[in-house]
Amino acid sequence: MGDQKGPQPNWIEAAPPKGSFRSIFKWGDPHAYKHPNARLYRLLKEAFSLADDHFKVPIDDGCRPVAFDRPAKAVSPEQVTAIRQIVGDENVSAKSYDRLKYATGKTLEESLRLRQGEVQAVSDLVVHPRHKEDVRQLVAYCDRERIPVVVYGGGSSVNFGLRPAKGGITLVMGTHMNRVVQLNETNQTATVQAGIMGPDYEAALNEAPRRFQARHRYTCGHFPQSFEYSTVGGWVVTLGSGQMSSYYGDAGDLVISQEVVTPSGDLKTLDFPATANGPSVNRMLIGSEGCFGVLVEVTLKIFRYLPKNRRYFSFIFPSWEKAVDAGREISQGQFGMPAVFRISDEEETHIGLKLYGIDGTPLDRFMRLRGYPPYKRCLMIATAEGEKRFARNVKRCAKAICRRFNGLYLSGYPTRKWEPGRFKDPYLREDLNDYGILIDTLDTAVTWDRIHQLHQGVRAVIKLRPATICMTHASHFYPQGTNLYFIFIARARDIDDYTAFQDEILDAFQRFGGSPTHHHGIGKLFSPWMDAHLGEAQMAVLRALKRHFDPNNIMNPGGQLGLDLEGRHWREIR
Repeated sequence: MGDQKGPQPNWIEAAPPKGSFRSIFKWGDPHAYKHPNARLYRLLKEAFSLADDHFKVPIDDGCRPVAFDRPAKAVSPEQVTAIRQIVGDENVSAKSYDRLKYATGKTLEESLRLRQGEVQAVSDLVVHPRHKEDVRQLVAYCDRERIPVVVYGGGSSVNFGLRPAKGGITLVMGTHMNRVVQLNETNQTATVQAGIMGPDYEAALNEAPRRFQARHRYTCGHFPQSFEYSTVGGWVVTLGSGQMSSYYGDAGDLVISQEVVTPSGDLKTLDFPATANGPSVNRMLIGSEGCFGVLVEVTLKIFRYLPKNRRYFSFIFPSWEKAVDAGREISQGQFGMPAVFRISDEEETHIGLKLYGIDGTPLDRFMRLRGYPPYKRCLMIATAEGEKRFARNVKRCAKAICRRFNGLYLSGYPTRKWEPGRFKDPYLREDLNDYGILIDTLDTAVTWDRIHQLHQGVRAVIKLRPATICMTHASHFYPQGTNLYFIFIARARDIDDYTAFQDEILDAFQRFGGSPTHHHGIGKLFSPWMDAHLGEAQMAVLRALKRHFDPNNIMNPGGQLGLDLEGRHWREIR
């Protein structure tokens, strides 16, 4: 905020009141915030024709206390007693605040509704299992009694994945089931309980010599933007990708074996690095989003932690087409992949340079003088990881390719400016929402031969909405394609107006050759697009697995993955 001049917006810096709606929908640390800097603030005022007076009083800060009258619909008093006997009274809550908190993720729509005090689906009971045996008993009991079960990890879902559409119980995995069970340095794997949070897992690996008497320090290699507030189990069941996945792989690539408790029995897959023993049940469970059972433990690949070998680099390109061509050539170059690897289109580059504090600096003037003007230039930021000669070679080869496509080397400065904010940018949402400005993201996977039709087609749909900012980047790279991540900033008449706009974008993903999502999981939000995306034959396989593992449909029912929609929209399921 130090570079702000003139009237200052009344950004909220106090922690949300305890027990308030805001304390549920606010991102991350209750005491943390990230305000728009002066350049972004000016851009927002210009884009939406707003004066400083608009930012004096928040439209609705959501600080009112949580209060609602919603009787349990799937759990009787006798069943509550039985559940208390399994886990102990102290691990069961029927408080209104807890029922809402653990039924809520970080979807923008959820946040907007909670700001208004609108309560939709809630759990009947919140349960904190202490260990695997608790989970076994709970799942078996709920299956006998036909009580729905939803699993809560870190609460960072952005697809209504935590919505208890039919009530029932929410299992909170992180309260007790949050340990590293074993570090096997010989196999270079770690086995963890599903409820361990990302920072705790990474700290344990970084400190492996002290904690586990290991010879080396290690890293998990998985750093989604939600890293600080998501669980390892959540990464696996949503098939997430991290900001270094181009090098380390996505969550599914990291999984060696899993232990899952299902209504039809326990399942523990084997820890061989590879087998030819028929279709992989291990792979079938990854990405199942709590529809088949409860992930209780998982064994993952780990990697040597070598931060001193990290190499930073960045380039500016004269066009999006040149940036894409360079990104594809790097991905197909067979010399190794960058870890952080991101190309931004013209609009995101323009706004990103403001966010990173580069706009207006000597570096910005240098780019302009060399023929890379705003709204045409496109930024690439990257790092290389691993053994020092390997990392050095990845950077060297990537630089040679970028120069072939008219990329101007900018040193590692832009990447270093981006890095500190990679986990902080979500805090911007509360500031903007406080004043009626919506910011949200949708991502999709795409092959190289369809990337331009998808980029142009989806941007055209978004830009049909007046005064809408649309930033796009690719940040997960493969030899066969990449992802496109659309960040849009807009205003809306009401929540229904916003959700209709969101549906138009998802329709455009399908129409222009993308997938419903790349790394956010399907949840319930994207489930209406699953049948058209996968087709009848593949959906039939998934539904057959659902019937086998969960014949009574108690595991996260109500539209998750589109497995039990039966011709309805997930919003219609009660």
